[in-house]
Amino acid sequence: MKQYTLSEVCAIVEDIISMETETYWVRAEIASVSERGGHCYLDLVEKAETGLLAAKLRATCWANVYAMLRPYFEQETGTSLQAGMQILVEIEINFHAVYGLSANIINIDPKYTVGDLARQRQETIARLQKEGVLDMQKGFVLPTIVRRIAVISAESAAGYGDFCHQLQARYRFDTTLFPAIMQGEHAVKSIIAALDAIAAQEEEFEAVVIIRGGGATTDLSCFDDYNLCNHCAQFPLPVITGIGHTRDVSVLDMVAFQALKTPTAVAQFFVDEREHQSIRIQELRRRLRQTAERQILIRRHKLEILAQAIKMHSPERIYRMGYSLATIDSKVIRSTADLHTGDRITTHLNDGTVQSIVQ
Repeated sequence: MKQYTLSEVCAIVEDIISMETETYWVRAEIASVSERGGHCYLDLVEKAETGLLAAKLRATCWANVYAMLRPYFEQETGTSLQAGMQILVEIEINFHAVYGLSANIINIDPKYTVGDLARQRQETIARLQKEGVLDMQKGFVLPTIVRRIAVISAESAAGYGDFCHQLQARYRFDTTLFPAIMQGEHAVKSIIAALDAIAAQEEEFEAVVIIRGGGATTDLSCFDDYNLCNHCAQFPLPVITGIGHTRDVSVLDMVAFQALKTPTAVAQFFVDEREHQSIRIQELRRRLRQTAERQILIRRHKLEILAQAIKMHSPERIYRMGYSLATIDSKVIRSTADLHTGDRITTHLNDGTVQSIVQ
């Protein structure tokens, strides 16, 4: 039986693989992705219809290649490589006696990912429509004056600073920040956690703002995620978005009560609403004051009419017309049947009274 050293076997394998000069275009799902030293490391997987793992391969995109592929991919797709994404990559297979089998990514087709992202987006929209939640937020009515706002944003984001500056420039608003990761594979869970924290004290707020600053339009696919969009669609407070991108309208924008392009635009929305209500209140005050003056004039006129009527029917006026009033013990005499011999009668005239006795 012929024996081989490990290095000899590895050399044989390396020779066999090195003879194969063909590269392969591979469809796969990214299970995990990380960057170190400019290199990109991916775990590529294929899942069976049952959901079980059918295949798995560790792939590397070396820095000299990744430096060219990354901006190209992000420009075409509007997002970066991240877990759960379907990709089509060209790989070459190598073998090293020490480091083993390796799959090196030398090219990528962003159109494949764009198509898959579009398919997922349409599936999300269709699912939300079927479940009847896509337009639930549109049924909200903002309070007449919004003062208490819950804000979901990265704490250090420039967009958050712009939002606060624009919001407080003219009016007083009470804002509470619920920090969250606003891009990448951890964004969905982070934003949902922030929403849950707000829901636990929903009576403290009148609206929720989800904002993300400007910059590159990468890592935004999280805003098309079904779980996040479903959560926002059924949230018990109005949700206003300002995600800071203009390339496409995200599904989150579609389900939100109000969608605006930037954090600054969201702040201006609240300022404009306050301005509108302030003008409306001033107009109501003006109308009320005019109405009050008119009512006073009407009441005064009615009082004058009543005073004239009272004056027309006063006893003094009747006396001046030649009439008199006869009383016995301050009781009005209405009939001769009320009189008896010896009764003392007081007769009231215009200029005094006369006493008389019945005989």
